[in-house]
Amino acid sequence: MEPVYLVFILMLSIFLGFELINKVPATLHTPLMSGSNAISGITLVGALISSTRMPEYETLTRALATSAVFLATINVVGGYVVTDRMLAMFRKKDK
Repeated sequence: MEPVYLVFILMLSIFLGFELINKVPATLHTPLMSGSNAISGITLVGALISSTRMPEYETLTRALATSAVFLATINVVGGYVVTDRMLAMFRKKDK
């Protein structure tokens, strides 16, 4: 695929994601974040697989895959931390 198309797809996905997130009420952000951990897990697996592909672009591929692994890991861990805090609000307090 040509780089112009890839940049267009990236810009379109950024705009679409921004618009979708702005339309979600604040009360749904935490449950949606916990649900998005599965998507970040898929991103993590895809980044790991892509790091072994395309040997002709080895340096660029490995750099992008490493940054994707790093960012997806932060997203997964942060999502689970937020989910744990959300669920802690519903636990009974010990006296």
